[in-house]
Amino acid sequence: MSGVLGVAVLGAGHMGADHVRRLDRVVSGARVAAVADPDVERARAAVGGIEGAVAHTDPGAALDAPGVGAVLIASPGEAHEEALAAAFARGLPVLCEKPLVPDAEGALRVVEAEARLGRRLTQTGFMRRHDGEYQRLKALLDGGRLGRPLMLHCVHRNVSSPADFTSAMLVNSSVSHEIDAARWLLGDELTAVTVLRPRPSGKAPEGLLDPQFVLFETAGGALVDVEVFVNCGFGYEVRCEAVCEAGSARIGGAHTMVVTEAGGAREEVPQDYLVRFADAYDREVRAWVDAVRRGRVTGASAWDGYAAAAVAEAGVRALETGARTPVDLAPRPALYAPQ
Repeated sequence: MSGVLGVAVLGAGHMGADHVRRLDRVVSGARVAAVADPDVERARAAVGGIEGAVAHTDPGAALDAPGVGAVLIASPGEAHEEALAAAFARGLPVLCEKPLVPDAEGALRVVEAEARLGRRLTQTGFMRRHDGEYQRLKALLDGGRLGRPLMLHCVHRNVSSPADFTSAMLVNSSVSHEIDAARWLLGDELTAVTVLRPRPSGKAPEGLLDPQFVLFETAGGALVDVEVFVNCGFGYEVRCEAVCEAGSARIGGAHTMVVTEAGGAREEVPQDYLVRFADAYDREVRAWVDAVRRGRVTGASAWDGYAAAAVAEAGVRALETGARTPVDLAPRPALYAPQ
């Protein structure tokens, strides 16, 4: 594809509006051609001041807008399957924010539909694969200098959770990022999940099981543990330590500003994911645009989105039952064979 890539953005909420800004002001080689959101005023606000961009309430109208050559889906997860089907029908490359589809059955339908096309159109938006620290850790593990990875210790903390957040969402929304990061870092599938529940924090809303401790087993025998705490009250923290046969490596602890004043010092703690992973989102969208303009689709695939949904579903069952729960994955289509 030559020239500037016209992108239709579906969803103009917190994430969608940030992607509109990114495409308009940060990423070269792309322009916002259309935005769709059920709230027409929100869609209009998102395209305000962007020459040639049009606002719609109907996603199909945005996909059919003049100059659209690709789609960025940032709408609520429940709308993703229909939007992906519409993009496939038009042959449009897609960057779909996680979750690909909230349930594993729906995500598998997307995988099967794309496999029938015989070519990849979908990149799933797991932005940690584009974070500089995660990329350095991945390169270190792949290089083998530390020997085989034995364990990953992960921390995922949020200041507070939305009012509608449920205990299951700690696993299928928050920990879904760790699910994909672990699969990617280790190059291995997650095969079983156990969820332990310490006493809830007094800061957690009534009835919310927060924090949780999630333990994953991998096909190769490594273990991955995740402390997820979505009402910690003090900041947004994501950390990961890989423990290997000949050493360890830790990321996530050196990305903030330290301010010294009035006889003291304090370290700033990011308050949300758009601050902590701002550079990762920029890298992710830039890489997607560059690949699409070359006629390619790279990054996390629809299969990765499906695998994350299947593992998360097993995690929710483990939370509800208190039992170790195996992960049941469908056979991987040849389209997604490891390269």
